[in-house]
Amino acid sequence: MEGQTVKAILFDLDNTLIETSRAGAVAIQKTSELLKSSLGLDDDTVSSICDKFKLKLSQESFDPSAGRSIDEVRTGHWEESLQEAVGSRSTPSLAAQCYFLWKSSRLELLNLSPEICSLLKELRRTHKLLLLTNGEAQTQREKVEATGCEEFFDAVVVGGEHAEQKPFLSIFTLCFRMLQVEAQDCVMVGDSLDTDIEGGVFAGVRATVWISSEGGADDGAVKADFTIPTVLELPHILQQLK
Repeated sequence: MEGQTVKAILFDLDNTLIETSRAGAVAIQKTSELLKSSLGLDDDTVSSICDKFKLKLSQESFDPSAGRSIDEVRTGHWEESLQEAVGSRSTPSLAAQCYFLWKSSRLELLNLSPEICSLLKELRRTHKLLLLTNGEAQTQREKVEATGCEEFFDAVVVGGEHAEQKPFLSIFTLCFRMLQVEAQDCVMVGDSLDTDIEGGVFAGVRATVWISSEGGADDGAVKADFTIPTVLELPHILQQLK
């Protein structure tokens, strides 16, 4: 595939184009303050509740056919975390307050920086751009809306709206079809070795670009073709691929 012209770029969203982890940390801090003021808890207990919530969130397996919305499921995470830490002092209404404060605070902090907006505008002059994000459909669509990022892309694909998500081949094939390109015409850009990079490699894209903002090692079973600390350095990679 040497010398293959790059016609399209597939971008991940979370922690690639927007700082979801940072926003989540701030949202947890705001929720911690609510817990302190509502229940008069000490820092260790509040930290324990928040850690329990974050663990449940990371292990979440959402089934839309089960009859509960994602808001109900995540309110449940807070309710369980509170119950486990403080027992009868917990109430469903407090759990709901915690969830909606965490959710709204996180969404408020999510944005495309002016530099990334400029980058996307410039890239779209010469490439087709597609946003490919894993996650539950409502949650990811809310992020897309909050950041106003849809205008920068030719298409947006949310994994939770399809039978399979990254790294499965089917969702990459869908993206190629939507853009009317071949796999070897594309570059995949993302922060996850397990989903973005592995998926891109197995789909046969021209190149994979790993965003490693914390300077982590590419020690996965599949290696990225390029590693950069920020998506703003992508033009340098594209120059090499010409």
